Amino acid sequence: MFDNFRQDRHLVHLRQTTERLIGALGESNAQSIALELVGQYQQLDPAHRQGYFDFLAASFNPDPLKVKAAADAYAAQPDARHLVELFKVAEPSRQELLRRINRAPGGTSAIIDMRQTLLEQLKGKPAWAAIDADMHHLLTSWFNPGFLELHEITWKSPAELLEKIIAHESVHAIDGWDDLRRRLQPDRRCFAFFHRQLPNEPLIFVEVALVPTIARDVGALLDKKTPVGEAKTFKTAIFYSISNCQPGLRGVSLGNFLIKRVAQKLQADIPTLKVYSTLSPIPGLTRWLDEGASLEGAKLSDAQQARLAQARELLQLPGKTWRDRLKSGWQPSDCSEPDKEALMRLAAAYLIHRSTVRGGDPVAHFHLTNGATLHQLNWAADLSRKGLQQYGGLMVNYLYEPDKVEAQHEAFINGKVIRSRGVDKLL
Repeated sequence: MFDNFRQDRHLVHLRQTTERLIGALGESNAQSIALELVGQYQQLDPAHRQGYFDFLAASFNPDPLKVKAAADAYAAQPDARHLVELFKVAEPSRQELLRRINRAPGGTSAIIDMRQTLLEQLKGKPAWAAIDADMHHLLTSWFNPGFLELHEITWKSPAELLEKIIAHESVHAIDGWDDLRRRLQPDRRCFAFFHRQLPNEPLIFVEVALVPTIARDVGALLDKKTPVGEAKTFKTAIFYSISNCQPGLRGVSLGNFLIKRVAQKLQADIPTLKVYSTLSPIPGLTRWLDEGASLEGAKLSDAQQARLAQARELLQLPGKTWRDRLKSGWQPSDCSEPDKEALMRLAAAYLIHRSTVRGGDPVAHFHLTNGATLHQLNWAADLSRKGLQQYGGLMVNYLYEPDKVEAQHEAFINGKVIRSRGVDKLL
């Protein structure tokens, strides 16, 4: 009872501090109030943080009558003066509040943390969408790639930073210090984006393997006992893992710029590199199979439709779930050739026809929208528990060809997945 009363008082004080900050005139005074606000917010428990977001959602919105008047004036006379006035009255004062919080020491980090909390509950709180839009708008500007610094993570990097790399690896878990050390040997590289307002806090990082040819099996890349390759054999750069470290920056485009910057750096540092590829998971595949592997709306020939229908029937879709298969001991090595062909065919169809629509595979969408080519599907490429559960052990090579990425990005935006003949043949 007492704790709840105390939290109620914290929330009242925070709301009062927020009103003071938005009304502050002096720059130095505003900074001290912003610092006070950050401290008060951090004292709130989860329930009372919800109360604060409710307050932000209800307050600081544009005046509808002023917006309508400015919009009518601009419609009647669409000149620069009326456009500027429309911008001015349409912008929520909540954005200015966030700008002022950002000026305080630790303010940027506080806003990212606030957005992380907000995103975790946004589905059940539609009224918070405007707050998220304001945060996303500002964070996109503040974390523009021009403001980011690219650094290579090495075994000599501070231990605190290396611990964060281990903690945030989200694709292929790092099994302790020995595993990390192998991933930072000369034939393995790790690069991260940093921002000056978040010192020693990686925003996103990518792991790269330098190998002779395009890798088809992630196990060989992750094996701690694999001999370190010689520099003269480095012909291909394989981007095999990319991990976001700041959930509060979700939706702020960082990964595509990271891959391009890293490719440029590797190209400058290692002239022997000629091929830039990924070895990527298909995290939405088995869920899609469990839902019946629907391809509604896809442009398929009669022959393709017949082969895909046969593949569904062979794999008992819909009906038998992927979890059921794994419980019965399913393994790629024991899979019959017809079942293998059926699964590869459906995976190719999923990547080609579902990546361009809402609900498609997120990794495929990420690489294809960046202009990569859907180059190759690989059987039994990831035999980890996660790999078998989420994508049946299949992995994909997306190929990055610098002279083609812009045109292929445009093609993907227009609904076309650029792929190799090998992938087409799977259909």
